[in-house]
Amino acid sequence: LAFLFASTLCLWLIYPSIFIYGHRASGKSHVLHILMKELELPHAAVSCVECVSAALLYERVLTSFFGRSAASFLPRSPSLSEFVRLYRHQRSQSPAEQTRYIVMEKAELLRDADANLLPALLRLQELVDDNITVILLSEIVWEKFRPNTGCFEPLLLHFPDYSKGSLQQILSTDSHPSYSAELYSSYINILLGVFYSVCRDLRELRHLAALNFNKFCEPLTEGKVKETETHKLWRNIEPHLKKAMQTVYIREVSSLQWEQMQQTEDEGGALRGLSAHTHVELPYYSKFLLIAAYLASYNPARTDKRFFVKHHGKIRKTNFLKKNEKTSNHLLGPKPFALDRLLAIFYSVVDSRVAPTASIFSQISSLVTLQLLTQISHTDQLDAPKYKCSISLDFISAVSRTVNFDIVKYLYDFL
Repeated sequence: LAFLFASTLCLWLIYPSIFIYGHRASGKSHVLHILMKELELPHAAVSCVECVSAALLYERVLTSFFGRSAASFLPRSPSLSEFVRLYRHQRSQSPAEQTRYIVMEKAELLRDADANLLPALLRLQELVDDNITVILLSEIVWEKFRPNTGCFEPLLLHFPDYSKGSLQQILSTDSHPSYSAELYSSYINILLGVFYSVCRDLRELRHLAALNFNKFCEPLTEGKVKETETHKLWRNIEPHLKKAMQTVYIREVSSLQWEQMQQTEDEGGALRGLSAHTHVELPYYSKFLLIAAYLASYNPARTDKRFFVKHHGKIRKTNFLKKNEKTSNHLLGPKPFALDRLLAIFYSVVDSRVAPTASIFSQISSLVTLQLLTQISHTDQLDAPKYKCSISLDFISAVSRTVNFDIVKYLYDFL
């Protein structure tokens, strides 16, 4: 792939802009940086995460091509025209012997920058009158990247995801020095058999491989099995890999904490998986918001008065009996609920007076970011956003125990 890309790159020496896209950890940055280093091409590596303003971007480019003294001529808040003027001046004094490259990682963040920045970068070669190519690296496709005002169309290059065989080959190179390469390769094969259907991110798979390898080798260190008995090794590691699959991408704990949790579980501790252990990291009110969201998802709205209103009057018990005992809300799955219903239940179950401040709403957004809640309405629907709770009963039960809240008493399925 690197050879093909290098060959193609030589044909694009004077192309104004190139857009390289592909999923995370598909080799975009690595291949490009290796090419720049091996071919000794003059380039400016720019991270759009670090360069939070256009001024930092201009400074990084000028420093990389012309030195720190050139960047010192920039004003405090430079405009695009001032950057172009200064670049032209420095270019006339230091003409390029070969194509200069600006490599911009996380380029999707440019969509939140000034409206004229992205179109200008795409045709920077024309603006500065220099042999320069801007290479944008992104995880999203160009169709979602293109500004509405229109711009110069860059040359597109797609980096596909690694296949299962490629992941097997790459991950097997991280073999442990204390064990044979064949054993580590069989371990990677087992790991991919569990995680490949839900995760194809090389970084995450590498993290999971390092996290669980000691547990995989535990029977070997105890002398219970041999390296060739992969079936017994598989039976030992299978339940631990399934628990780790509950928190793929979340990274709730460090590697050391994970090993301590496994030891506690082996010693007979009452531990119900990784997520049930690490819920204590949630803020206090976020736990009650999560409880309220779970109740709103699995309780019919007509039962809210019975559960959460203290003086609701006399209500016949038969009105709350299930019409069909075979129907369970937990079997049917979570139902969507509105924000006002979530807050009403939250203020009913929380054990103190809470003002409806911006902090409460920001914690709801954090729960969505953590994928504990799912927003199912459109982001532009500000008047009545709807959510759905995406956690299990075991998880919410563990969260409830930390705040001394008996959630089973408030679930309609357990009446």
